[in-house]
Amino acid sequence: MSEPNVITVAAVVFRDDAGRMLTVRKNGTASFMLPGGKLEPGESAADAAVREVAEELGVRLLVEELTLLGEFEADAANEPGHLVRSTVFTWAGKVTPDAAAEIAELRWASLTEITDGADFAPLTREYVVPALQPA
Repeated sequence: MSEPNVITVAAVVFRDDAGRMLTVRKNGTASFMLPGGKLEPGESAADAAVREVAEELGVRLLVEELTLLGEFEADAANEPGHLVRSTVFTWAGKVTPDAAAEIAELRWASLTEITDGADFAPLTREYVVPALQPA
């Protein structure tokens, strides 16, 4: 059971040949974030990530193709007073995504654009991008 005001999600990082990261903006929101979403009851983070990416982007992944980047917690971008706790995976292949389901817009952005951009979700900007930087 989730703690009050904590939204538990799973997400996937996709990169293109230029190193940009795929971000999405959901209908009725202003912030760009990683593709992914809330876990269903009894669903693993990896299974949720695969399901959400298929629903949102039309991209079919296999759980075995995901690599765990980490688990992060930050202020929720679109739900004031809530925290989002995300299990984030990376995927090494190339994708041609299509905005579907609740996705209003897709945006490929450099890590610098994300770090410097107020229109990116705090979790993506403050935790995921630093985790992707070489040590």
